[in-house]
Amino acid sequence: MVSTESIIAFAAMSLLVIVVPGPSVLFVIGRALAHGRRTAVATAIGNVLGSYLLVVAVAVGIGSLVERSVAFYLAVKLAGAPYLVFLGVQAFRHRGELKASAIASPSGPAQGDLRTVLDGALVGVTNPKGIVFFAAVLPQFVDHTAGHVPAQMLVLGLVPIAIGLVTDTLWGLTASAARTWFARSDRRLSLIGGAGGFAMIGLGVTVAVTGRAD
Repeated sequence: MVSTESIIAFAAMSLLVIVVPGPSVLFVIGRALAHGRRTAVATAIGNVLGSYLLVVAVAVGIGSLVERSVAFYLAVKLAGAPYLVFLGVQAFRHRGELKASAIASPSGPAQGDLRTVLDGALVGVTNPKGIVFFAAVLPQFVDHTAGHVPAQMLVLGLVPIAIGLVTDTLWGLTASAARTWFARSDRRLSLIGGAGGFAMIGLGVTVAVTGRAD
């Protein structure tokens, strides 16, 4: 249904876009610095799930609406920006609760993991970079003469999702490793947690003020 040439070409285009850190990558890094490896991995999973919702939206035709309507685009974008700031503020406020002992033996309830995945999904689905990429680039790699256009988009959309999962996870693991190194003292761990909070706040502000590349 989808040619190998289309998959390879779209994979190359996706890689070029994904290797440039965007809101999702910065969010994963911020969460890794503030909360550690487990949260970073769960956030990366949530991010790609949210991103694939964008693929589904484009496949059913919503993507063209987002691309044409400035007001709708801004509404989607601004839905994510305040939440990023909120998460950053929460991370900064609770930075003093980070303890080196918790790094050595991490634990957490399943509800916390689910909430983290949902947080990542919200960021992924409101990521301006993802919205523009899937709405403007994905349709160009579909073979309309082959039919089943929505199905082709859903299959092609798995390509950047797979790439994003690998790269986001690597970014998160790298950042969490740096956090573990800082965790030789509670004070330094508190500082790195605060830095992760500031990173998320800055990301939220950046998303809010960044316009469309029209």
